[in-house]
Amino acid sequence: MIKMNHQLIGQEPLRIQILRWARHVSLSIYKRFFRVLWSRIFACSCGAKYRRLLVEVSDPRVLGMSSANLHTHINAFPSCTGTDESSDDMVSLKVSLLGDCHVGKTSFMIKYVGEEEEKKGMEMSGLNLMDKILMVRDARIALTIWDVGGDRDCLDHVPLACKDAAAILFMFDLTSRCTLSNVKNWYLRARKWNKTAIPILIGLKFDDFSRLPLDMQWTIITEARTYARAMKAALFFSSATHNINVNKIFKFIMAKSFNLPSTIKRNLNVGEPIIDF
Repeated sequence: MIKMNHQLIGQEPLRIQILRWARHVSLSIYKRFFRVLWSRIFACSCGAKYRRLLVEVSDPRVLGMSSANLHTHINAFPSCTGTDESSDDMVSLKVSLLGDCHVGKTSFMIKYVGEEEEKKGMEMSGLNLMDKILMVRDARIALTIWDVGGDRDCLDHVPLACKDAAAILFMFDLTSRCTLSNVKNWYLRARKWNKTAIPILIGLKFDDFSRLPLDMQWTIITEARTYARAMKAALFFSSATHNINVNKIFKFIMAKSFNLPSTIKRNLNVGEPIIDF
């Protein structure tokens, strides 16, 4: 009996170790499960699958890259390459879209990201989120696009959408001057939460605008340029339907965000899509 007790006492530490090991394995499994579950929610593959983006825009590894290396590829963005899930070399760039209802914000975003990837995006009441992964030389850039609904009920999303955004796109319908007038309210509201983001004023539905009389076009162009100067913003006229200036806008954002030169040129010709900065 005494000998058996000694054996049990001698085995006690091993039993405790086994229990601790089993508990550790169990916790590891749970942690891994929740990590996978979380990544499924926020993960993003090529185009629009969500991932957690851990590297900020100010990552010194990217800002320290040669401007020439990045600039060589900045004007020929491949739409999307690679699906590596590692985020160690990922640089996140958040872009927010603000403007009234029915001006074309969501169509603009879908045109850039792609319809197939758009189906994988995340949508909630008054807010659409989508990512697009870009390879720029040695850097992987993840554009996280936040599209805020234009209803009054969606205004509560503005602080979250604007926080940490690298650029805020203020959008209006080129055929509706009241949506341009309302840009002022969107701008003031956004600047309460983010005073450093790059502001860009975008007139959408250029395909419809181009059919308006030239004198009306000139009036809207003049007003839009006045608003852009007051906002210290670049101005682009765009059409999601015909993919006019959609990619150029994001090239402009990338160049501005990383302080790189750009080949995008101003265009102030009436009857053509305006670009002014």
